[in-house]
Amino acid sequence: MQAQNLLIIMDDEHNKKVLGYNGHPAVKTPNLDRLAAGGTVYDNAYSSSPICVPARAAFATGRYVHDNRCWDNAIAYDGSMPSWAHVLRESGHVVTSIGKLHYTGDAIDGGFTEQIIPMHIEAGVGDLYGLIRDPLPVRHQSADLARSIGPGETSYTRYDRDIAEKTVQWLYGAARTKHEMPWVLYTSFIAPHSPLIAPPEFYEMYSARDIELPSKRVPFHPWIKAWNDCYRFDSHFESDEQRRIAIASYYALCSFLDSNVGKILYALEETGLAHNTRVVFVSDHGDNLGSRALWGKSTMYEESAAVPMLACGPDIDRGRRVRTPVSHVDFFPSILQAVGAEQHVSRDLPGRSFFDIADAPYDASRAVFSEYHAAGGVSASFMLRQGRYKYIHYTGFAPELFDLEADPEEMQDLAGNPESSGVLAEFRVLLQSICDPEITDRQAKRDQQALIEANGGSRKILARGGSSYTPIPGEEVKLIGNQA
Repeated sequence: MQAQNLLIIMDDEHNKKVLGYNGHPAVKTPNLDRLAAGGTVYDNAYSSSPICVPARAAFATGRYVHDNRCWDNAIAYDGSMPSWAHVLRESGHVVTSIGKLHYTGDAIDGGFTEQIIPMHIEAGVGDLYGLIRDPLPVRHQSADLARSIGPGETSYTRYDRDIAEKTVQWLYGAARTKHEMPWVLYTSFIAPHSPLIAPPEFYEMYSARDIELPSKRVPFHPWIKAWNDCYRFDSHFESDEQRRIAIASYYALCSFLDSNVGKILYALEETGLAHNTRVVFVSDHGDNLGSRALWGKSTMYEESAAVPMLACGPDIDRGRRVRTPVSHVDFFPSILQAVGAEQHVSRDLPGRSFFDIADAPYDASRAVFSEYHAAGGVSASFMLRQGRYKYIHYTGFAPELFDLEADPEEMQDLAGNPESSGVLAEFRVLLQSICDPEITDRQAKRDQQALIEANGGSRKILARGGSSYTPIPGEEVKLIGNQA
């Protein structure tokens, strides 16, 4: 692969099903659809953890959450473990970030040559409320999901516009500057993350009354029930009409995001950079979006743990769909390879270049891994995707097993079937080869308990309250206490 510039576009909480190029019947994403048609789509891409801070730490370090120990939204990447940005900057490449990073704060060195309007964890401490997992508190701040819906503007939509504008400005500047080595630009948007309030011109593209509500599956797996009893997202909607408005707003935010991507792609073409710049689009995690009466992220179901992902540009095949699974930890070696720095990839990283994966035949033996240790999780959950199967291990509970070829909506749990015993045994061995689930669960909870104590204990944190979302740079955090 010839060394070229690399533009990484990440968005936040994007359900991979809600894209035109993935066959959604209603959502309009023409710019991403054009990228997909002119490049390679990764059909089975996964988050390393279905929640913001751990996902972005794994993306940065190329290491699983249990290795970098950024367990939740209060324990963020602090720059102490080398990131791909560190490696590239030290090798002489310009490496710039624009927008959301969700690291510890501005003071840490994340490896970038420059950070432009970065968003980090709230108030420098993140979601302390989410550290409390025994017993799980009720997150009354979750009611904001149902209350903040419909057309309008928010600090998030204004921030995303600013991110797009500054990305365009950076590209025009890069076109006028002679760079001795290929550069990397990492642009990270908020949409379609809640609040589910979308700019009116995008909200008007969708009719809430015509939206078909997703399926609801009951009873919940016991782990999922505990998580849902903590968050209670769906209970805050007063009617199906509100649920439809929320989904319409989410669709509109996807179109708003797509519009911002379009501005960036236009700048790439106008500046002449498109001929020597590869573009990769990915999300940090998905969103349940009402499926099974679940909202938000945090679960290992496809809506939450899977992510949209595509690549386009020089040396990348047009119109290819890659079935071999990939994940966030594959970005570290891929980014270095793209700009000609693959010799600096550490041999002990678990990922592999997704460019190489795309060039190879489908590999049914390749497994990707995700884990969750954060808010609402009564214990650790782990996911393995290999071939047609997805295995979900809930520490202390029975597992789930799905055949995604026969059952893409994950409605038939095969874990209780006697004929699945061999597949389950193989997945248990595979999981143990990556980490010991019980030991990992205890380690996460020890680290979280230490942070709880460092912040005055559970009672003080509950009295302080929690927020429903991270404020943008310069915005004050809005905390909601533990009373309804």
